[in-house]
Amino acid sequence: MLENLGRRVARLRGARGWTQQELASRLGVSRAAVSHLEAGVTIAGERTVTLLAGLFKLEPHELVAGTNYPPAKAERLPVVACRYTEVELQLRLLDADIGRAGPGFEPLVADEWRRRLTKVLADTQDQGERRLVEEALATLGRRPRLG
Repeated sequence: MLENLGRRVARLRGARGWTQQELASRLGVSRAAVSHLEAGVTIAGERTVTLLAGLFKLEPHELVAGTNYPPAKAERLPVVACRYTEVELQLRLLDADIGRAGPGFEPLVADEWRRRLTKVLADTQDQGERRLVEEALATLGRRPRLG
């Protein structure tokens, strides 16, 4: 039996600890639109499925596989969706730099990362992502400055 796409979306949203309003804000739709989708009142369009897939770190076809999503709509879905935000990208790059450098993380590199993350923080609206950037900046601030 096929899973209802709305129930899958609700489950994935809940697994991330997001409210319907938080998901709606990320999608650029109303909370009522998310509620209707999750309740099966409406069928998500290709744009919404693609955005949802990216938010849930899936490809569009992965999100709808095994669901009641109409096959004709599924055929029009893009093969890939953007899965990562700029904050996630920058934090992964920072982790890679720290991992490569180990305890000898150069002060100039740390200073560059502070500048980069400060700009990312200024451009970020999502409170959860802001918290992650602030934590990264605090961690950089605790690293000993050599020289």
